[in-house]
Amino acid sequence: MKIGYGARIAGLFFLFTSLLTAGCGYKNDPVPPESVVPKAIEDLRYALDESGVRLTWSYPVKTIKNDELMEISSFDVYRAVISLDDYCADCPIPFGEPVEVPGGITSVEGKERVAEYQTSLLRPRHKYFFKVRSRNSWWADSADSNIVSFVWNIPAQPPTGLTAQAADSRITLNWQPVTKLIDNRDIDGSISYQVMRSTGGKEFEVTGNPVNQTRFVDSLVVNGQNYFYKVQSLLDFKGHMIAGGVSDVVTASPIDQTPPPIPSGVKAVQSGTDIKVFWDPSGDTEVAGYRVYRRMATEKKAQLVAEVMIPVTLFVDKNVPKDVKVYYSVTAFDQMQPANESEPSREATIR
Repeated sequence: MKIGYGARIAGLFFLFTSLLTAGCGYKNDPVPPESVVPKAIEDLRYALDESGVRLTWSYPVKTIKNDELMEISSFDVYRAVISLDDYCADCPIPFGEPVEVPGGITSVEGKERVAEYQTSLLRPRHKYFFKVRSRNSWWADSADSNIVSFVWNIPAQPPTGLTAQAADSRITLNWQPVTKLIDNRDIDGSISYQVMRSTGGKEFEVTGNPVNQTRFVDSLVVNGQNYFYKVQSLLDFKGHMIAGGVSDVVTASPIDQTPPPIPSGVKAVQSGTDIKVFWDPSGDTEVAGYRVYRRMATEKKAQLVAEVMIPVTLFVDKNVPKDVKVYYSVTAFDQMQPANESEPSREATIR
């Protein structure tokens, strides 16, 4: 029996592909080794304002086998959008096709990088879900990240007239109430406000819980540190807090206005024609020095006669008026500019 030319070609092709398959060693699609698969992202976060949503997450720096990961080629951001009228808490989340976000090296000068994705394409009265996957090659995808979700509706306008007043160990914020939505309609619902704070003016963090009034006192501050503040409006929509506009940024620095403790143990001793005044050292670490005051028996108000810096606790008065009873008192002052000064000590005298 003769074998046709076409049959011979088909047989050769089958043999050739069989050899290739055998040489490759794969019977199915190739599976990436675990040493190159990135760990799943665990810190996906979101921030809302009147313009939309901003997602942020850390670059994976390890594979699922805990090997170092130097580069991520890209990220896939998945989104699901569900009308509140159709939302079912027990139903599967219908994620759509992902949006690709470029990647890069996982750290710069030893500092891990943070990726972000922003979108303003949000529809009112809808619930949104987001998750992210990372990829270090076309065949090595990570598992899904944590899922974040929120409800979007027409947000409120930003607070205006924000002011910051600094005092000792506290900063008081005040602003005008928000009464309109960003489309200029009146607000129909309760409004609250979230204060955000930064020490560098760039990365802001939530400070305290939302407040219903237009005043906030921040007592978790350090004197001398500069703080930046902004306030965001929050609108209650069917139990969901809709993040609204964000105010302009204001800054303030609390000032130490607390004087040091009053010096104790003040004594005056005659030394020839001089008088030595000494006292106990203060235990306050913020004390910078002491001021010595002298009052004649004929005077009602004491006069400053000396200022000494720590650790000195002695003053020698070489200009003592003769035949007049004199009184000495001591105050302590701190390192602030201008300095806070204590009340005077009890007076000491030798005549």
